[in-house]
Amino acid sequence: MEQEGRPAAAGSALATDGTQSSGIVGNEHTRVGEIWHFALPVPYNTSSKAIEITDVAIEHIPSGLEVLEYGAYHLNDTEGLPVLAKEGGPHTPEFAKLKNYVAKPVKVPAGKESDIFYLARVQITAPPKETARKCRFEYEQSGQEYTQTLDCELELRVSK
Repeated sequence: MEQEGRPAAAGSALATDGTQSSGIVGNEHTRVGEIWHFALPVPYNTSSKAIEITDVAIEHIPSGLEVLEYGAYHLNDTEGLPVLAKEGGPHTPEFAKLKNYVAKPVKVPAGKESDIFYLARVQITAPPKETARKCRFEYEQSGQEYTQTLDCELELRVSK
């Protein structure tokens, strides 16, 4: 969605010190074929102007993991942030039955945390050799497009 002649600038509106940016989430007892839901850092707009998030992605996906899709869900619908949840698990929200906001830009007011969080649906295709990391957010603010990468890290180990 880059405008002609105006590439996305490096953004700084999103807080870089959130809960998920200070460590690794993971599970050491997974199996090939399982699907896991990994929450990206909840967007917190520290700037003085609203932003609209237009896209998200995990930048580094190691071999053995495949991102099936990204979703965007309201925190109230999931009763809080499911940082890491196994699909079909007893405490995993039924994302397929929830409203998914991923198709439209998500507005985050100035100085506020978003009520909408992004989630990656990840399948284990082989024992991963390393972690998935770096969550990229693309957003618009005052007509300019920005991209900003936040720390995030997911480690899924296949048990022997």
